[in-house]
Amino acid sequence: MATKKNREFPKGLNEDIVKRISDIKKEPKWMLDFRLESFEKFKKLQNPNWGPSLKNLDFQNIRYYTTGAEKVNNWDEIPNEIKKTFEKLGISQKEQKLLAGISTQYESEIIYSQIKEKWNSLGIIFETTELALKKYPELFKKHFSQLVPNSDNKYAALNSAVWSGGTFIYVPKGLKLTMPVQTYFRINTQNMGQFERTIIIADEDSEIHYIEGCTAPQYMTDSLHCAVVEVFVKKNAKVRYSTMQNWSKNIYNLVTKRSIVEKNGTMEWVDCNIGSKVTMKYPATILKGDDSKGTFLSLGLADKGQIADSGSKMIHIGKNTKSIINSRTVSKKNGSSIYRGNCRISKNAKNSHSIISCDGLVLDKKAKSYSYPTNEVANSTSMIEHEAKISKVSQNQLKYLISRGLSEQEASHLIVSGFVKPITEGLPMEYAVELDRILDMFVEK
Repeated sequence: MATKKNREFPKGLNEDIVKRISDIKKEPKWMLDFRLESFEKFKKLQNPNWGPSLKNLDFQNIRYYTTGAEKVNNWDEIPNEIKKTFEKLGISQKEQKLLAGISTQYESEIIYSQIKEKWNSLGIIFETTELALKKYPELFKKHFSQLVPNSDNKYAALNSAVWSGGTFIYVPKGLKLTMPVQTYFRINTQNMGQFERTIIIADEDSEIHYIEGCTAPQYMTDSLHCAVVEVFVKKNAKVRYSTMQNWSKNIYNLVTKRSIVEKNGTMEWVDCNIGSKVTMKYPATILKGDDSKGTFLSLGLADKGQIADSGSKMIHIGKNTKSIINSRTVSKKNGSSIYRGNCRISKNAKNSHSIISCDGLVLDKKAKSYSYPTNEVANSTSMIEHEAKISKVSQNQLKYLISRGLSEQEASHLIVSGFVKPITEGLPMEYAVELDRILDMFVEK
């Protein structure tokens, strides 16, 4: 049976907190040294001087580690309070459907994990990041912090200092997973920070679809989600990384995600950002190998008092590389939706091509939508196509649909659903259904 064991830290961040996290996890000295170095960098690095203001984020009013349960291997052993939390997310139902793998992170720790026995025989590694550090030290150290160094930005440094939980996946050569791997993250305590660290390695000729779902209840005080994701796509491999983040309106969602793609590899991001007080997230794809491909599909919803600042970076290095960015944002009341993208085709990336589309839909006069693209082409054989537009819900469309028997809310829902269809088509069925319900609530007057 699972035993309850509270490890709730006091609010605030200092060197002793960093050491205590490392001590609880019984980490090797090099990781403790890395954490302490990262903490020093965090103190020196400044907030970005662009984008939403983060000046009200109080780092000393946040708990950097907490957990209320030990890890278990059987759903029946999970404490009822936590089980109810995840049942609301549908995890028990998905478990009954025998999905290939599910792990759940409740606040700072992974508390439940289920993997089919056959995975081990196939050479797949699917572990919490802490266990991977201990069980596969060479593979872990070879990839950890290689794409997102602790000097990258203030919040990557913070994550590097206090990271807890997350997922480590290695898919061996030639293996194509036909079922998705899923992880759920939940912040369930006010003034809580969640700092998972995820590493995915798809070896040559392999394929994997990884799905993460995130949620949090509503509290009156602010909480912080500050994650780092590193994805390695080897030669001829393919990775799809789907995210459904439905945070409450008190969450600062500040995430750094980056992938590197070798020859003829493919990286696909499907990124849905709903809720949160402030979101700043720009998944990056480095197309290093010749003939590599990158795709980014993004949806951001901003309601009253929310800022959804998201986008993508596509860095073309190899020859004949291709990328697609398709971003859709919807805002209402005084919510702000922002696309912020960067596409760079380097001098040596001959015959490369990028197609970028960023569309914003505003539902009323107070809603705000912005687009800040930066595109660079450094050779004469490559091309970037860019299209951006911001539109309002057509009153003619609304009147027509209402005249056909729909209510105003049903008509608005239908228009918004059509607008975001290019993104929802890239989601698994259960997430598309969840998103459709969220859209229905979003368009309510």
